[in-house]
Amino acid sequence: MSNKKFDIRFASAKDAAVILKFIKELAHYEKLEHEVSATEDILREWIFKKKKCEVLIASEDNIEIGYALFFHNFSTFLGKAGIYLEDLYITPDYRGLGYGKKLLKEVAKIAVERGCQRLDWQCLDWNKSSIDFYLSLNAVEMSDWNSYRLSHDFLKIFAEE
Repeated sequence: MSNKKFDIRFASAKDAAVILKFIKELAHYEKLEHEVSATEDILREWIFKKKKCEVLIASEDNIEIGYALFFHNFSTFLGKAGIYLEDLYITPDYRGLGYGKKLLKEVAKIAVERGCQRLDWQCLDWNKSSIDFYLSLNAVEMSDWNSYRLSHDFLKIFAEE
């Protein structure tokens, strides 16, 4: 690894295809391929035109190997913004080399530079290797909190009632 060049950069609209490729790979890993409806056009619109989130691309020797997608949230208790990490993904051939930690650390640096005091994310309960990784960083499992979601037709129905 020492003679390999590892880089992290902010994505641009021209990266929509590689972002979608990583999203699909992550969905496959999480056994959620059936949930993916994103397209390159949708990603370009929502990430780069509407600026609803940001993406970092990780590469080794100019080969894209992973990404982090994040956006700001807000803590009313702190009265400050935080960062919510939606996705952190490194392709399988490049795992175990410390790249995931470097990518997560870059998101943490961005949070600190922007005055955020929290970095939040979720992890599937069966993903033991990721859970162990997060716990090794002193991340705290929010065991007192449950996640809820309204989506698709149920969101529309509720909004129209």
